[in-house]
Amino acid sequence: MDEQPESVTGPAADTGAGLDRRAELSEFLRTRRARLKPEDVGLPDFGRHRRVPGLRREELAQLAGVSVAYYTRLEQGNGRNVSAEVLDAIARALRLTDAEHAHLTHLAKPKQHKKKPAARTEQVRSALRQLLDSIDGVPAYISGRRSDILAWNRMAAAVFGDWAELPVQERNWARLVFLRPEYRDLFVEWDQKASDMVSYLRMDAGCHPDDPRLSALVGELSVKSEEFRRLWAIHDVKEKSYGVKRIRHPLVGELTLNFESFRLSDGTDQVLITYYAEPGSPSAESLRLLASWGTDATKAGTGSNSAPSA
Repeated sequence: MDEQPESVTGPAADTGAGLDRRAELSEFLRTRRARLKPEDVGLPDFGRHRRVPGLRREELAQLAGVSVAYYTRLEQGNGRNVSAEVLDAIARALRLTDAEHAHLTHLAKPKQHKKKPAARTEQVRSALRQLLDSIDGVPAYISGRRSDILAWNRMAAAVFGDWAELPVQERNWARLVFLRPEYRDLFVEWDQKASDMVSYLRMDAGCHPDDPRLSALVGELSVKSEEFRRLWAIHDVKEKSYGVKRIRHPLVGELTLNFESFRLSDGTDQVLITYYAEPGSPSAESLRLLASWGTDATKAGTGSNSAPSA
């Protein structure tokens, strides 16, 4: 189902400069160091008063096998000429996850991206739209850079609300989750959804810190949402993967749905996300009912004239 034209203008405004990569690197390292205690990494804690939480720079440098001066320069945002081996050692010392390790590498050793005039738009291939339509009975959609919502099938609209009723610039996960109150009712664990969303944006920012629309989106959310400001300052990062979401639907009640994310291998930043219920479960029966109701379920999926998201 072609919900919008093949060429999609991203929701976030194309204004503002990119994010400060050096500041991002500095804050990320500082927050990762602050969350560790000496006993977490096998160092003695002599009970001396610590002026700051977590490991000292000297302790982290010792664990990573680098000089204090070298690590200090890196934590101050100077990642020039740092080797992959040193980054690996620091990642191990900080007990980074795979996603955090990748984020550190993106910030310290950025890839050079070619400037492309078409960078302001994202396109969903026609074959992918046909694939969405063919996934019968399973809510599925494609998200892009900055978690923009690009395309979806009928079941996604039936479960989450018809995004076609929203202006294109509103079809963005972060803006919907943090700026539209109805989403607190839609997600049973809204706090976790909000945390995940910020972690995804942080990962995107590490890959594309020069994206002015991402910077504008972060700026808008920081001004309008106290929760976003708090979560953004934590510097957590996460890749879209898999898990479980509980959703309150206005017609069929609470749904417990598993989700899987599939990153496309066509050179874009697009991800196909599918939701499904355990066979034989009440949620599976509810999905079957929504599928049988067709467009009536799509219209009711919002619970109002606005379109919830997942």
